[in-house]
Amino acid sequence: MTYPAMAQGTITVATGPSGRAMAEPMQQELLGLMQAHLNMERQASAAYFAMAIWFAERELVGFAEHLRDEGKQEQNHAARFADYLISRGQTVELDTIEPPRQQWSDVDAVIADMFRMETEVTASALQLYRIAEGDEDKRTCVFLDPIVDGQRLAEHEAAYLLGRVKFAANQPAALMIIDAELREDSAKPAKLEG
Repeated sequence: MTYPAMAQGTITVATGPSGRAMAEPMQQELLGLMQAHLNMERQASAAYFAMAIWFAERELVGFAEHLRDEGKQEQNHAARFADYLISRGQTVELDTIEPPRQQWSDVDAVIADMFRMETEVTASALQLYRIAEGDEDKRTCVFLDPIVDGQRLAEHEAAYLLGRVKFAANQPAALMIIDAELREDSAKPAKLEG
């Protein structure tokens, strides 16, 4: 099969800002929000690290390790967005990360802050999905599908941990049990599906 452009000897390929070939351009609003979300994930990573430090300072190793690992996941989420933007021929723009909060009154306040943060990241991902659908950007919708579901699970796990911590009512023995479960990676929400 001969394509018309080949018959003339010229093949034109669209490129993104960095000169990388791209199959389909992204709308500017969606691109800006994707960049903002990538940086939100980086900010969440810093916040989780600050929370991990708070717990490490209080000898709650399970909480510290769990939140450290959550921070690493957020950094990986940011990298996933960077990889996607590059694959779409876009240039990744990193913003300044603000110093995260480092002081909380108790364990309950830290975990409530964690839950709030996860809901904000979910809201951002859902906004991206809505705009991608409106732009008929199927590539971005497909990319976002597992991210939205992953955020649902992150909220579920954060809500579970918040419920456990609230039930413990800042009682040291109860918090030590939760800490041990986190350390053993056995603190998981109930599953009713068999």
